[in-house]
Amino acid sequence: MSSIPPFIVAIPARYGSTRLPGKPLREIDGVPMVVRVAQRALQAGALQVVVAVDDVRVADALQGQGVDVRMTRADHASGSDRLAECAASCGWADDAIVVNLQGDEPFAPAAGIQEVARALAADDAPMATLAAPITDAHELFDPNAVKLVRDARGRALYFSRAPLPWARDAFASNRDVLPAGMPFLRHIGVYAYRAGFLAQYAQLSRTALEQAESLEQLRVLEHGYPIAVRLTPEPFPAGIDTESDLQRAERWLREGR
Repeated sequence: MSSIPPFIVAIPARYGSTRLPGKPLREIDGVPMVVRVAQRALQAGALQVVVAVDDVRVADALQGQGVDVRMTRADHASGSDRLAECAASCGWADDAIVVNLQGDEPFAPAAGIQEVARALAADDAPMATLAAPITDAHELFDPNAVKLVRDARGRALYFSRAPLPWARDAFASNRDVLPAGMPFLRHIGVYAYRAGFLAQYAQLSRTALEQAESLEQLRVLEHGYPIAVRLTPEPFPAGIDTESDLQRAERWLREGR
């Protein structure tokens, strides 16, 4: 395995979540979610951890955590847009590797954070992300699980909430079992960018597919930029989007995972 390149972790943390109001400050076993995410980033060995926030209450919760906090606008369309503003204010070098760790990933494994940085360093694409094999048919057909397909170089061809790829003959007779030998992959929403590309991303117009699928990474593909994709070395527990997700996270901690 190649060495881990120096990298920065930037965490977009939006207070006004529609499905889970005040999400960054919701506590998991007494610790605000955004603090747990920041701790994961520090454990991964980031040179710098920056949290891009839109509410002073989130900034206050991060005091004394050993991370930098940047106030950003509240009207960004995506986490990547928020990080573009953050990158401009931080003045990172254009070739710096910036890992976008979502603010609702309090259990992201350090190995996965490191791997997405390694994936970008090993490719001349301006952006990289991770994926995991899908082994369950229910997950493939679940629109909340984002699927992707890759080319022979390991770069993304497309991301979708629909099943990808479509095994025509197998699914014509049975959609309860996945056919063997098909590269079914679930996208894991952690990204790495070269800092200079974040400024370019912010200038890209939103695209029809991005808006139809509600997937910000499609903006990159539709404008002709490649995205490198590696398999995650460790599972990523599901992110926190709802009250039931919070309850699951509490159980997960109680079980000592």
